[in-house]
Amino acid sequence: MLVCRYWRDVAIDTPELWADICVSPHDSLEKAHRKLARSKSVPLDITINFTPRVDNSSGAMESIIHAMDLIPSFRLSVPNKPQAHAALLRCKEEAPYLESLCIRVFHSMQEDHYSSPCLPLFKGHTPRLRSCSFTSFNFNWDRRVVSNLRVLQLGGYWNGSSPSVDTLLDILRGCPGLEELALRNMSDVDPETCVSLEHEFMSTKVVKLPRLTKASFYYAGIMRTRMLLSQISFPALESLDFCYLDNLTPVLEHLRQQSLTSLPLKFLRIESSFLNEPKFIMLLRRLTSLVTLELVDVEDVTCFLLKNLSSPPVAHPWVCPKLDRLNLDGCTALEWDALRGLVESRLSGRPSQLSSASAAAASRSSFVSTASASAHIHALSLSRPATPTVQPRRLSSIDVTRCHQISKEMVQWLKMYVRDVRCEPAKGIWGESILP
Repeated sequence: MLVCRYWRDVAIDTPELWADICVSPHDSLEKAHRKLARSKSVPLDITINFTPRVDNSSGAMESIIHAMDLIPSFRLSVPNKPQAHAALLRCKEEAPYLESLCIRVFHSMQEDHYSSPCLPLFKGHTPRLRSCSFTSFNFNWDRRVVSNLRVLQLGGYWNGSSPSVDTLLDILRGCPGLEELALRNMSDVDPETCVSLEHEFMSTKVVKLPRLTKASFYYAGIMRTRMLLSQISFPALESLDFCYLDNLTPVLEHLRQQSLTSLPLKFLRIESSFLNEPKFIMLLRRLTSLVTLELVDVEDVTCFLLKNLSSPPVAHPWVCPKLDRLNLDGCTALEWDALRGLVESRLSGRPSQLSSASAAAASRSSFVSTASASAHIHALSLSRPATPTVQPRRLSSIDVTRCHQISKEMVQWLKMYVRDVRCEPAKGIWGESILP
């Protein structure tokens, strides 16, 4: 872009415009030097990203190492552990203003002799560090690196490098103000060791995380997830993800016990996992603030769940009355009648038994007059106790993608009563997507 020299001088004399520095195959080192010189003494946001074909991490780290006392955010992405080892060996300067640290090694399964940690990072002086995201980075689980955090994300640890339950609990004890926890892609712990740990945990104190609002467990090992949730307290949790964790039934019991005190969960996602449907419904009855429920590729979800969401037992409140968005992607065991009854019951706030009673009365019209059938339906509605004061919220979004039992006509009916209906697009004779 060509501008006059006056605007050029204004831009050059504004150091905040040059504080975002990136070094990658698409951003040259010369450009980073120019930005570093023009940024003067303002806080910097550094991103270093390399591919196997381009390896100049040493030169880039040498260039910015003298500015570490001005960097609040530092992200390093390298293809393998040798490059991470070479780059982080130069992180020996103190980082008093560092607030966010992200180190990502792409080839997490690669085994090499650079697995030994290059510690201490930044001389162990990071007083303002509040967010850490490590992918396949071996920091020897040093608590000095991950203490007093608000965001902790760990992923890509396999076989012997995966953390034990005791290690994670020690880290969490050092982060009482933690707000977000994410564990992703880890080898599970040995079940035999977990059996012995259960007896030890009975006498230990529960780790209290009063500010934890978001937690995610994506292929983190069912035993590790189960043991962690049994030893931590999270009374402010609002978002929870479970993905690829085999049998979730024991975990659901821990969540139900937490809900007996406080569990203001608003978002719940379960993907590609098994569960006991009655126990899952028992948990949902406790989640009165749940707004979004996502069940992706969960084969254990049947019409029993939908019927409980649409027709609560007598003298019982509605299950998840604030439910607004429902995702049933890949749940092929559901039937259309149960799904339709759920949508209708959430429209009027009345359980689906009344609509079924009217259908039964209509089927007996050859034996009973129309007036008698109407009186019979009215009597059924009066005989049932009054509905709870908390009325259910109307569904605003529903996802039936890969639900092959839901036909095109059924989707059209859903679109009349639900604002956002997501499904697989119609396809032509050659498999191309066409507008419905």
